[in-house]
Amino acid sequence: MKLPARWSFGCTDPGSWHWRKSCGLIRSAVLLAALLGSQAAIAEDDFEQPPINYRQTAADNRVSRLLRSIDSGGVRLEHRDRFGYLPALLRALEISESSQVLVFSKTSLQRDRISPRMPRALYFNDDTYVGFCQNSELMEISVVDPRLGTVFYSLDQPPARRPELVRQSDNCLICHGSSQTHGIPGLLVRSVFPDAAGFPLLAKGSYRIDHTSPIKHRWGGWYVTGQHGSQTHLGNRIFTERDSPDEESTAGSNLTDLGSRFDADAYLTGHSDIVALMVLEHQTEGHNLITRANFLTRMALYHEAALNRELGEAPTHRWDSTTSRIRDAGDPLVKYLLFCDEAELTAPISGSSKFAAEFVKRGPQDSRGRSLRDFDLQRRMFKYPCSYLIGSPSFAALPATAKDYVLRRIWDVLRGQDQSPEFAHLTPQLRHDILEILLATQPDLPAYWHESLPSQP
Repeated sequence: MKLPARWSFGCTDPGSWHWRKSCGLIRSAVLLAALLGSQAAIAEDDFEQPPINYRQTAADNRVSRLLRSIDSGGVRLEHRDRFGYLPALLRALEISESSQVLVFSKTSLQRDRISPRMPRALYFNDDTYVGFCQNSELMEISVVDPRLGTVFYSLDQPPARRPELVRQSDNCLICHGSSQTHGIPGLLVRSVFPDAAGFPLLAKGSYRIDHTSPIKHRWGGWYVTGQHGSQTHLGNRIFTERDSPDEESTAGSNLTDLGSRFDADAYLTGHSDIVALMVLEHQTEGHNLITRANFLTRMALYHEAALNRELGEAPTHRWDSTTSRIRDAGDPLVKYLLFCDEAELTAPISGSSKFAAEFVKRGPQDSRGRSLRDFDLQRRMFKYPCSYLIGSPSFAALPATAKDYVLRRIWDVLRGQDQSPEFAHLTPQLRHDILEILLATQPDLPAYWHESLPSQP
């Protein structure tokens, strides 16, 4: 860091008191600059530095535990001629085949193996994602690690005595560790305008998708099966240079059979379920924001501790800038978990597979059978607009200061004490219902959550 002229000092004798004092001031200035740094973003290489140390830190997640079991001989993956290790891997990771969604745009690492006639299949559960391409020598796996954000692996497809499951970083982080993922190792769902070969027509732009994205902007380059009424989207469509990106079309709408598009028997199912796509889009950005809150808070506390040591402050001294950084990390997460700015559905949506029913069964439910996983799919995605990710291991692993902030804000909203306009979509009845469900299904809520409930609206 090059210091401005006002931080230059005349004495350069390393043994002098003035030199030592100057170095102390310089170190303090650098620490203060770090503490007062960007409130809203993480530089793309910050997660390689303390306290995150992304590459150097051992992973502890669903895939790393499977890797250890494979290495110890506790788990054996069966190899099948047509799909390689895919079915066995999905079973080992507790991922249902019904989660299959298909992308045919050439927008990922194995783009040479992807086309409208040979889409890439994605399968996922609450924290793990598996990418399968036909005739490929490897499968791509990503998993949300509670402390590291998204961690990437590959699994060689040729049969072997012991399958080789390897952690990856460099190639994946080109796209998955950039400003597109808030500067953290994260996940990205895009909608593009693909041509007949699957290449995105870059001049027409693209959309980064989550649950706030209008339906009309979603699923360009993806296959979509299910019913969505009169709503239009970009899925199932091929574009040319002459097509306007703003023109809405019913082409590719309300498909339930993709057999005319490609050989469906080459995949585990013939579906690319619309409900699974919507859950995928919500979940990936939700995990990104949880990781962002985790990283920003840990970095703020790390820099604060160093500055307190440097200036002789008590270890518990809290700087206003630290409080501000934790707030700026937590507020976007609060709004996302409570589905602020969610895109409105203008017609009912129904999937084509068992995905929705299997997703709901994963619970947990309260004594009245209600769950944060219950779908609405009439006006919005979920019946109770509070994300099930609040019960995820990644949310539980948030630093205590960040988790306390987020939970306090959510509690204020649900109790009706926060009537900010961004939460106007939460009616008094919805706030009451969500509060009851959380109290019944989340065992580690702070004690103040268990104060008397507000009366039924």
